[in-house]
Amino acid sequence: MTKRKMLATMALTALLAAPALAEDYTIGLSNGWVGSEWRTQMIEEAQAAAAAWADQGVNIELVISSADMDVQGQINVVRNMINQGVDAIIINPNSPTAFDPIIAQAAGQGILVIATDAEVSSPDAYYVGIDQKGWAMQSAKWLAETLGGEGKVVAINGVAGHPANQMRVEGYQEVFKEYPGIEVVNEANANWDQAQGQQTMQTLLASNPDLDGVWVQDGMAAGAWRAIEAAGRDDIAATGEIRKDFLDTWEEKGYTTAASVNPPGVMASALNAAVLMLQGNEIDASKISGVYGNALYIPIPFISGENVEAARASAEGKPDYYSVTETVSVDDLKSAFFK
Repeated sequence: MTKRKMLATMALTALLAAPALAEDYTIGLSNGWVGSEWRTQMIEEAQAAAAAWADQGVNIELVISSADMDVQGQINVVRNMINQGVDAIIINPNSPTAFDPIIAQAAGQGILVIATDAEVSSPDAYYVGIDQKGWAMQSAKWLAETLGGEGKVVAINGVAGHPANQMRVEGYQEVFKEYPGIEVVNEANANWDQAQGQQTMQTLLASNPDLDGVWVQDGMAAGAWRAIEAAGRDDIAATGEIRKDFLDTWEEKGYTTAASVNPPGVMASALNAAVLMLQGNEIDASKISGVYGNALYIPIPFISGENVEAARASAEGKPDYYSVTETVSVDDLKSAFFK
């Protein structure tokens, strides 16, 4: 055999041995908490993103688990997805650290794992979503500046122990430390529930009649604002919501409020990133950051009095529970994170 024929034979053998670029993927979506319409919208937007890939000749089958469960229950869901032989798993996790062993198991079987909305510590996973600490810092800075750097403030947080909630707490605490005149007089949890947010705000107002500001996470802000209004406290500044019903009331009543946006489209953005990785696109390592060294942070929109009208217009015709959203496009993901 001549050298030329030998090289040609070797090239053909390598080509035949190389895996074909798959255009059919099975992706698991694991959501371990369904206590808000935001989570429902998150799943719906991920489904829409999967369907959109069909226009590019990529067929995606989704295996969806969306239900209230403890950490062990969600680990079992991920294990079931591994056993089903999915190509990738996108998880909105109920713990930052507990999934490390099961994610390592998935990685050992060649399954891509991406966390979204809340970060995980596993070196075998990526995180695609907003920086939850940065989300909190952005709105906390707005509140501190709006109060002129002075005043008594309370904080109403989400689910205690949840990784996203903990990062948000760290974020506002760090910001308020930079303002010696800001005194955080109380902190409470209301589980990202509007009714609990309203009740908690009523209690905080009763015990702190000289309150100046409220840092409250979305999911509870509308309830907190109802309590503020019922108390006749139009002198209070407080963070707000990204839901359509709140935006309508905000514009109508002229609230002194602002909101960082954690878009429900984060899971859709993570799904788009997953498909790009499954297709063989390589992450630019210089774009990876985060406390665990595995995060691809997407932009955090911000709504204030300056752009609330545009935000409200983007939700026109949607149901009251609809949250202002954004999904990072395939092209934008490529330019932001891939080589």
